[in-house]
Amino acid sequence: MNTHVYIDGFNLYYGLLKGTPYRWLDLERWCDQLLPRNSVTKIHYFTAQVDARPQDPDQPTRQFAYLQALRSLPRVEVHLGTFMSSVVSQVMVETDPATGRYRRMGGKPVLQLDPAGNPVKAWTYKSEEKGSDVNLAAHLLRDAYQGTANAQ
Repeated sequence: MNTHVYIDGFNLYYGLLKGTPYRWLDLERWCDQLLPRNSVTKIHYFTAQVDARPQDPDQPTRQFAYLQALRSLPRVEVHLGTFMSSVVSQVMVETDPATGRYRRMGGKPVLQLDPAGNPVKAWTYKSEEKGSDVNLAAHLLRDAYQGTANAQ
């Protein structure tokens, strides 16, 4: 069965690969192992180019190298969305001084409150990936409509 695979790169990285030794995943080999009964004819990889961050200025260079490696694989197509950055006011959460992690109670983050009991807010710089989800859905629908492959 001819199969196209559609991968959201950020979900793959942050949901499965980050913190593991498998960050430079060979998508063709991985998809072939995941779907041994299918003939994976195309792998659509959706992501956006990251910006340098003060804590990791080399992140764009590493991502560029990985995207170039993916583009060298004959069955992989890389589709790029964009990042939108803005300054937003957000509620602060309490952190554990020992671990630096945010505190949870009843499965929810514990909000920082001022003496009057109001949530404490701070201005933060927020980046959001835009376009990848829409691109993925559009390609999936196009391929399904044209009958070029079975969606997985």
